[in-house]
Amino acid sequence: MSVGFIYSKSLVNELDKNVKIEGRSEMVFSLIEAYNLFENNSLKLINPVRSDDKHLNLFHSQEYIDYLKTCQAEFVEGDNDFGIGYDCPCIENLHDYASIVAGASITAAHLINTGMFKHVINWFGGWHHAKRNKASGFCYVNDIVLCIMKLRQKFSRVLYIDLDQHHGDGVQEAFEFTNKVLTLSFHKYMQGFFPGTGSIDDIGKGIGKYHSVNVPLKSGIGDTNFVLLFSSIFSKVLSVYKPEVIVVQCGADSLTGDPIDISDPLNLTLESYTKCIELVINCRLPAIFLGGGGYNFANTSRLWCQLTATIIGCKELKNDIPEHEMFLKYAPDYELLIEPGKVRDKNNHEYIDKILSTVVNNLYYLNYLLQC
Repeated sequence: MSVGFIYSKSLVNELDKNVKIEGRSEMVFSLIEAYNLFENNSLKLINPVRSDDKHLNLFHSQEYIDYLKTCQAEFVEGDNDFGIGYDCPCIENLHDYASIVAGASITAAHLINTGMFKHVINWFGGWHHAKRNKASGFCYVNDIVLCIMKLRQKFSRVLYIDLDQHHGDGVQEAFEFTNKVLTLSFHKYMQGFFPGTGSIDDIGKGIGKYHSVNVPLKSGIGDTNFVLLFSSIFSKVLSVYKPEVIVVQCGADSLTGDPIDISDPLNLTLESYTKCIELVINCRLPAIFLGGGGYNFANTSRLWCQLTATIIGCKELKNDIPEHEMFLKYAPDYELLIEPGKVRDKNNHEYIDKILSTVVNNLYYLNYLLQC
């Protein structure tokens, strides 16, 4: 079955308004095009539908939506009550931006709901920090929550997986009181690191207890340990929760070399992400793959190009990056693959075992609750 790929020039233009990732979208799609993946018969380009306020209102408050329509940069000083300020500066036509970005992920969910595609890619999405009434962490709209709520129109159980370096706090917060969505987040968790949530003891609330699964990582984790954790926990979640559809946020800022945190980085390469996504594909459930963080634009482009190829079943891409208009941005090696980081891995065997045992124990209680 072919794979849906959300793309439009207006989306590229809108994402470029976000000063934190200006120019990233064009670079990503330029590399995908350079590898001729758009010409693959398994990949179908889909023009997204813009979201209206009715759909935005499924999660975001009307007060926040109305503010997005009137926000003007010259009247914003510091962070205001709606989170607009330093991390999320007011940008031109902010409501249009939110509507177009949200619409892309809602369109992806619609394509899954109608059975048009089993897998849909939307590298424009993945903005997991935005809250109901507030922008946060470069995120003005939580397209992921809106995507999942659209999926809930058809599917009873949704599994959300977050691979971003930062905890998917906005998504977890939206669903922490429900048993209809299980959130699984692999993220760095250290004192002072944004957003400061997602400890292993953060397991959900009310009937949503044990439906928030957090895998807090220390700096320096490499591909081997990351894949070990993902494969062990993902397989257990599948067997216990039995989701009907999966949404994966593939934030690229966990890759080595990302400038978001140069003092305590992770050592991950394309290999770990690719193996995780292969596991998701192999479970044969409908799935949506979203973007997210990623502030080393060259590495982000490398990753999402590689994952696009993996999702459509394309054989291994050649390591030498094809010449194209963005070619010089991949200096000095001009290669697709990246070398792992060399930071000391603070995730020792004892810590890995502790995470696994705690998560498996929590899933044991979840299994008990689901059987009642």
